[in-house]
Amino acid sequence: MPERAADRSEARRDHTEQLARPLTGPADSPAVPGPNPIAGFEDWPAAVRTARPYRGSDAAGAALGNLLGLRRLRDRPSVVDEGSRTVDGLTIRKVRWSVGYGPDTTAWLLRPAGSHGRLPGVLGMHCHGGVRSVGAEQLVDLGADASPRAIWLRGTCYAGRAPANELARRGHVVLVHDTFSWGSRRFDLSRPTPRLAALVEAQDALWRQQGVRPTEDERFDFVSRLHEDTVAKAAGTLGQTFAGAVLTDDLTAFEVLAGEDGVDDARLGTFGFSGGGGRSLLLAALDPRVAAAVVSCMMATFDSLVPAGLDAHSWLLHVPGLWSWSDWPDVTALGRARFLVQYRSGDELFSYDGMQQAHRHLVSLHATSRRYRGSFSDGGHAFDATMQQEAWDFLTETL
Repeated sequence: MPERAADRSEARRDHTEQLARPLTGPADSPAVPGPNPIAGFEDWPAAVRTARPYRGSDAAGAALGNLLGLRRLRDRPSVVDEGSRTVDGLTIRKVRWSVGYGPDTTAWLLRPAGSHGRLPGVLGMHCHGGVRSVGAEQLVDLGADASPRAIWLRGTCYAGRAPANELARRGHVVLVHDTFSWGSRRFDLSRPTPRLAALVEAQDALWRQQGVRPTEDERFDFVSRLHEDTVAKAAGTLGQTFAGAVLTDDLTAFEVLAGEDGVDDARLGTFGFSGGGGRSLLLAALDPRVAAAVVSCMMATFDSLVPAGLDAHSWLLHVPGLWSWSDWPDVTALGRARFLVQYRSGDELFSYDGMQQAHRHLVSLHATSRRYRGSFSDGGHAFDATMQQEAWDFLTETL
C-alpha cells in the first residue's frame, strides 16, 4: 500500500508538471497559435468590458438597450474624409470612422450637388442578404467604381436601383455605412477554425462536384454565413447580442449623420429593407430624434416566427430574450417616429398570416397617434421600384 500511494503521488507530480509546460509543436518547430474565431476584432472584448453602461432616453428605451446588450463606446467619432465625386447630379463623399474597436467603418454621404441650406438627413440601412462582402455599397451607385457584387445585389433586392442615390435626388442628405461584420467591418476569415474549416471543405467538395467556381466574394459570403453563429456566441459571452453589436454601429452612424454640416437635426429619418428594416425599427425605438422610419419586408409576430422561422432568419432577427419582453410590432411604440411598414404578400421569409396579424395589431396600437401606415403589395422578398417610390414619398412628406 505505501508503494502504491507513492506511485500515485509521483504520477500526480508528473501530470502537474505536464500541465505547467507551455504547449508546443514538434520539437524542431515553434508553437503556432490556433486560428482566432474573432480575428480582426481582437480588441472587441476589452472595448465592451471598459465601455460605459447604456442609458436610454426613457425607461422603455433603456430596457430595450440593456436587453440588446448595447454599450456606450463613444459619442460622435472623428470622421475622416476620403474624397468626393459627382455622380449624376449628386455629391458623394466617402468617409470613415472608428467605433472604438475592430476595423474602421466605411460610409458614403450623398447630397444634391450644389445644395445650400439645411436638408433632412436619412440613415440608410443595408440588408443582411447573406452577403457580407458588401455592406453599404448595395445602396449607393458609385458609377464606374461600383463593385460587381454590389451591382448584383441591387439587381436581386432593389430592382436594379440605388436607393441612397434616389432619395438624395429628392433633396435629402443620405448616409449609408457598413455595419458590424459587413463590408469594411468584416471579420478576418482567412484562417478559419477547425469546425468552420470542415464545413467549408464540405462545401468546396460540393462545388467541385457541381462544377461551380465561386468568386472570392461568393466564397467569403458563404463562410461568413456560417461564422455568424460564432459571432453571436461571442456577443452573448460578452454580455451583448449580435443585433446589439450591429445597433451599436448604427447608433454611432446616426450620430455622424446628425452632426453633419447642412443636416437639419430636427428632420432625421431612416429606412431599410429586410434585415435593414429591422435595424431601422430598432434605431427609431432607441433614438427619439428619429422622426420617420421605413421598415420594408421585416414585420411579423413572434408567434409566426418562432419556431417556424428559426432557420429562415439570422441572429439579427432572433434576438435572445426579446420575445419575453415585447413583440416586434410593439417595438414601434417606443420613440416618436412615424412608421411606414411595407409587406409583400408572397414574401418567402414571412408568413402572410404573421404579417396580417402584425398589421392588425399595429393599426390598433397606433389608432390614436396615427404613427403607423401599413402597405401590402404582391411579390416576393424585395424592395422594388414601386415600394421605393412609396418610401421616398413618405420620408419627404414626414420630414
